[in-house]
Amino acid sequence: MGMLGDGLDKATEKTFTRPVPRSAQAQMRFLVKQEKGTRAVAALLGVSQRTVERYLAGRLKRPRKDLAARLENEVRRRWQPRVRERARQRAATTGGIVIETRARFGFTAAPGSTDDARLRLVTQALPPDYAARLFAAQSAGAGEDRLRAIAAEGLQEIYFQDRGRRAQGLRVDFTDIDYVEFEF
Repeated sequence: MGMLGDGLDKATEKTFTRPVPRSAQAQMRFLVKQEKGTRAVAALLGVSQRTVERYLAGRLKRPRKDLAARLENEVRRRWQPRVRERARQRAATTGGIVIETRARFGFTAAPGSTDDARLRLVTQALPPDYAARLFAAQSAGAGEDRLRAIAAEGLQEIYFQDRGRRAQGLRVDFTDIDYVEFEF
């Protein structure tokens, strides 16, 4: 996906109540149960059905690096969907979301104010409506630009304009993201 989409996924993974299966055999077993068959898992991972069966039987234990990465990624995407959904729902209705980022922020504001973009480290709690908008955009398949625009709007309103108490008419540009982390 992108930096913001991956950040939302990692924040969701922090809400898991049980650890993700570690061994290749346990991961394959989980995927076969989820996908209801070895043929579907083989197509998903890009390997033969026989290879999936060997991992299930324990004859193969250590997948190649590329297969191990695909296997872990697919298991993480499907792990504890109800826990994941509950955490997102809680963040979108009552809890909100905390964003920590180091990025370049530039401004469009009234004449006489500085609008030079500079690198800032910002940690800010955003209200639930911004969390809901981020999750809705992500689940609708929105691109990185749309997620960035929603996050910029939230930071603009809450951090830079202090909920409308200062800097009316300020528009924030959120670019050159060094890193971004979310927490619910």
